[in-house]
Amino acid sequence: MIDKMSEQQRLFLAIAISAIFFVVYSYLVPAPMTNETDLNNSTKYTNQNMANSVASSAAQTVNSVHATTNAPVTTQAKNLTQIAEVKSNKFALKIDSLGRISSFKVLIDRFKKGDGEYPELISRKSALRPLEIRFSDEALNREAFETPYRANSDFVELTDKSKSIKLVQELSAVTVTKDITFYPNGSYTIKVTLSKDLPYFISPGFRPDQDATAYVFKGVLIKKSDGTIEMIEDGDALGTERFPASMIVSASDRYYTTAFYNFDKNLDVYIQKGANDNPLAFVKGAQNFSTNGYIGAKDYDILSAIDKRLTDIIEYGFFTFIAKPIFLFLKYVYSVVGNWGWAIVIITIIIRLILYPLTFKGMASMNRLKELQPKIKEIQQKYKGDPQKMNAKMMEFYKKHNVNPMGGCLPMLMQIPIFFAIYRVLLNAVELKHAAWIPGWIDDLSVMDPYYILPILMGATMFWQQKITPTNYTDPTQEKIMKFLPIIFTFFFITFPAGLTLYWFVNNLFSVAQQYYVNAIFAKQKAIKDGKKS
Repeated sequence: MIDKMSEQQRLFLAIAISAIFFVVYSYLVPAPMTNETDLNNSTKYTNQNMANSVASSAAQTVNSVHATTNAPVTTQAKNLTQIAEVKSNKFALKIDSLGRISSFKVLIDRFKKGDGEYPELISRKSALRPLEIRFSDEALNREAFETPYRANSDFVELTDKSKSIKLVQELSAVTVTKDITFYPNGSYTIKVTLSKDLPYFISPGFRPDQDATAYVFKGVLIKKSDGTIEMIEDGDALGTERFPASMIVSASDRYYTTAFYNFDKNLDVYIQKGANDNPLAFVKGAQNFSTNGYIGAKDYDILSAIDKRLTDIIEYGFFTFIAKPIFLFLKYVYSVVGNWGWAIVIITIIIRLILYPLTFKGMASMNRLKELQPKIKEIQQKYKGDPQKMNAKMMEFYKKHNVNPMGGCLPMLMQIPIFFAIYRVLLNAVELKHAAWIPGWIDDLSVMDPYYILPILMGATMFWQQKITPTNYTDPTQEKIMKFLPIIFTFFFITFPAGLTLYWFVNNLFSVAQQYYVNAIFAKQKAIKDGKKS
């Protein structure tokens, strides 16, 4: 069957198979789950490698280092207690007796989970907690995890101004002081002072774990001082990797992050391999060390208000250079219409209008090929016993009639980056959480349509488009397979976010309208041509 397919059909089938694989993959591949046993093992594993990281930092030209010496023993501390609490109208956090942020809840209503609870980004299950310090000296590190900090205040309430807490830990060899200033927007500054210069590392924490969606980025993002971005996904950590000149290190899931950032002085970032090969982020400290931090949603407005450069934490994948402008345009349209759903509808139409010349060319090419199909079949039938001669005659025929057999597919291929960019935008935009399109039906564009109406409409318009699109199938089996695509897509889109399904539905509607227009043009041209012949 494949041998009988034209180049155009092969490419179209390849696109269809790729699309099916993409959807199937995102549906079937589970997000990495982390249980409490793994988290404990992760902490132990990291301590067994951290000492060598400090030793390796002396080799300035080395970017990846492996453990060669014994490292500190377990960091599992006993009888941990809460020593301080910070509250604002946007978040609530707790600090434990090891001077770490042991709990962090986002208290913004639009970020509530499906069960009505506020998301807890840092909890006792977190493999690594923000502001955790680990010394490279084994004995000192063990002592540090057995000696509690004391706080100058056990409760701080933020209103519209920042407030600070001082934490002090007195060890046999050194006194550690942490001065932390918290801001109402979820950002903070941390200053660490040691009475003696000893090598240590401090962490922004393990990534939040508030979303089980597959095919979204979960791991560590690092923005280097040269502006390039490095991403290490869960399961991809190699060992000890060093990024000596970094501005941002962010541990993130789909919607939330815990990060360190410093745009004035580079951070010396180390990534360790934890349980399940998940990345654990650390920054090399100094006797007098300071940096900025943030815990919260990857909300563009919040991050931009802190520093516009911090919006690079929002990850759109390979096509970020396309996706980011699309998001900003979507955000602008939302500011005008006041509804994210209608903003998606409007931006989909605008993008289709921009791409109209490309899609028109592709549709026109397919109509032209349909007109020539009888003659193409004649050539195929005449030279079916000599494939080489048949291909030569086909190319000669295409050249004579000024037809490109790939003309219908190339415009489609050129649109794929835009589709993937929009896909990433709608999948990762925390702004869509609890954002309604039509209240009572679509109350949250970030989750699936509860009544399955949008996926069904999407599948129906896809089938409609297939019915009116000219094809040149030469094999009945191939045609039947392609007719099943709307059913397959409908099935997999059932669980997709309503915002993404809405985009695809509107996109299909526009394609149907455009196809009718192109068909009408060719029908008119054919009628004129037939009239002249008669």
